[in-house]
Amino acid sequence: MNITVGIPAYNEEKNIAGIIIKLKDIADTIIVCNDGSSDSTSEIAKKLGAIVIDHPKNLGYGAGINSILKKSRELNSDILVTFDADGQHRIEDIKKVSEPIKQNIADIVIGSRFLDEAKEKIPNYRKLGINIITKVTNSTLKEKITDSQSGFRAYSKNVISKLNISDIGMGISTEILIKSSSLNFKIIEVPIVVNYDGNTSTHNPVSHGTSVLFSTIKYTSIEHPLKFYGIPSLIFFIIGFSFTYLSVQYYTEIGRINPNLTIIAAGTVLLAVVLLIAAILLYSLVSVVRENNQK
Repeated sequence: MNITVGIPAYNEEKNIAGIIIKLKDIADTIIVCNDGSSDSTSEIAKKLGAIVIDHPKNLGYGAGINSILKKSRELNSDILVTFDADGQHRIEDIKKVSEPIKQNIADIVIGSRFLDEAKEKIPNYRKLGINIITKVTNSTLKEKITDSQSGFRAYSKNVISKLNISDIGMGISTEILIKSSSLNFKIIEVPIVVNYDGNTSTHNPVSHGTSVLFSTIKYTSIEHPLKFYGIPSLIFFIIGFSFTYLSVQYYTEIGRINPNLTIIAAGTVLLAVVLLIAAILLYSLVSVVRENNQK
């Protein structure tokens, strides 16, 4: 099996050369997606023999991964490993994530930072954010995982050929997992070690985490609308009918309407109806789109 390593890169001229040189001993093909860098990232990668995809401007991490997936499809890669350009990932862990695909054990292998003692090295604020997002993601996946936001992953040829993604931001990590689970791809994790020394994210952790969380919620609602909207609808129906009963009982005993009970009853029932309609409409729409994609 030929292994392609894809590297999304933005202003990584300090790290890209060392990474490519080391990867040449492992990878059959190296793809670098230069996401609108203003430095020499692209020129360095080209001189070292990597296939370079140049975005005219900075489009985002998701756009970089999308371009790499498409190029891997063109190259007919057997395995695609996505690898960060900032020096956080270890070259030797590539074998860990690619081996289960070679053995036909999995379709997607995630390098997880939470499977062994290495998790102690992760900054606490990152742990908190990743755990929250992973819990939301797990509500949609058939097989639970520990690290939904790891960018160190391996994809099989089957995944490369069938997976269509659209997110251009950091939410792509979640989109890939949710869509892959819906397509019944086998997802597993292996432990990896990440080096955070001297590597600080250029993203504001609050805005970054919020953006990814909203993306996660969005794709969850699209892939599982009956669960996402139907369960809250049922809860609001129960609350609404309970307050309706109390409102009617109050009117029967006192002889006049209780405004507070009536407003709560009407509001919750109305909200329940809106959520139910949204669940049915979105489920119908998603079903039609899936049927058309399968034709």
